[in-house]
Amino acid sequence: MRDFMTTMLASDLPLPRIGRGKVRDIYAVGDDRMLLLTTDRISAFDVVMAETIPMKGAVLTQISAWWFQKLEGVVPHHMISADADEIVKAVPALQAHRAEIAGRAMLCRRTTVFPVECVIRGYLSGSAWKEYAAQGTLAGEKLPPGMLESAKLEPAIFSPATKAETGHDENITVGRMREILGDDVTHTLESMARAVYTLGETVSRGQGIIIADTKFEFGRDTDGRIILIDEVMTPDSSRFWAADVYAPGRPQPSFDKQPLRDYLDMERRAGRWNGDAPPPPLPASVVDATSKRYLEAYRLITGADLSI
Repeated sequence: MRDFMTTMLASDLPLPRIGRGKVRDIYAVGDDRMLLLTTDRISAFDVVMAETIPMKGAVLTQISAWWFQKLEGVVPHHMISADADEIVKAVPALQAHRAEIAGRAMLCRRTTVFPVECVIRGYLSGSAWKEYAAQGTLAGEKLPPGMLESAKLEPAIFSPATKAETGHDENITVGRMREILGDDVTHTLESMARAVYTLGETVSRGQGIIIADTKFEFGRDTDGRIILIDEVMTPDSSRFWAADVYAPGRPQPSFDKQPLRDYLDMERRAGRWNGDAPPPPLPASVVDATSKRYLEAYRLITGADLSI
């Protein structure tokens, strides 16, 4: 395994960079491929921290790669390879950067991304619970009365959201999604999202993990196909719960960046942070706890320790 304390805040590869998100740096590889490079940056409450989280980028990339392999024959997707040697062979310009990209890079098909995120909610939690508790709705649509926090939603609810460059994504109705994308594309995206979630929920249950909710992105490739893109059922895009302690009626312990959120909440309550950038410095104990939480999520989902 790579030195545990080797981290990456930002990358500078000898390829045209076409994007930089909160976590990923995106490079063009010709006209029809791209390299997704997942750094160890971390954000919470829409603010990117100054510190990096060891192994986080590798965890996100390799969990996604593991799921993409499981999804062969279920839905088409954008991954070509997440193996550093295969990537270097396909993109020789990266030969001198193999150590940099190992574990954290994915060579992908390039797509035109649909401007709607496809959220599947299997349980009533997070922003969905907040809206339901206040109004009895989810994205403005009525849910049955008397539901408990963390209750299982049967069937799971398809809850699209508009993608935001900054700030929070906004939940929208399926009707609004049809206005944006059209009936046929909306139907296809919902069907594909449900197929991915169904497989993911079944596989994860076998590992003792509940995927409470998750979000997917889709794009249209150069051949005109609609394919699954970005990350898939990772701790950043999903809410993972331990099945053996699940109980509706309360929040559930989760395998994500909760140690970071808890620390930032404490700083806000103490009046030491107003919720905007710049964030407060993170103690080493919070960085370490968060890194271990990501690594544990990888182990629980895949059944193996991360080795890159």
